[in-house]
Amino acid sequence: VQLQASGGGLVQAGGSLRLSCAASGLTFSNYAMGWFRQAPGKEREFVTAINRSGPSTQYADSVKGRFTISRDNAKNTMYLQMNSLNSEDTAVYYCAATRRLYELRYQPGYDYWGQGTLVTVSS
Repeated sequence: VQLQASGGGLVQAGGSLRLSCAASGLTFSNYAMGWFRQAPGKEREFVTAINRSGPSTQYADSVKGRFTISRDNAKNTMYLQMNSLNSEDTAVYYCAATRRLYELRYQPGYDYWGQGTLVTVSS
């Protein structure tokens, strides 16, 4: 199983980025997916998650209204559209897959993790 996160980079405050997570080696539609992030010197935290078929999503309060998670099961890919970025969004962003149906904010419940992609927001 491989989860390949991409799309990170350097962006100015107020700007946007779109992350992608390409999955292989698993039946993508059987997994709920999540994005987590780890800022320098901080623990990894939940950002957002999406259920297997896509209509149900969850967001951390810190990103609600600015970030949008989506998935394309035909392409085995998940996306994270990030708008109105600020310096507190600077982190390594990880995608993860879980067979769980509930408690998608719970990190230990995830079965597979990607390698992370760095997002840096300059002020």
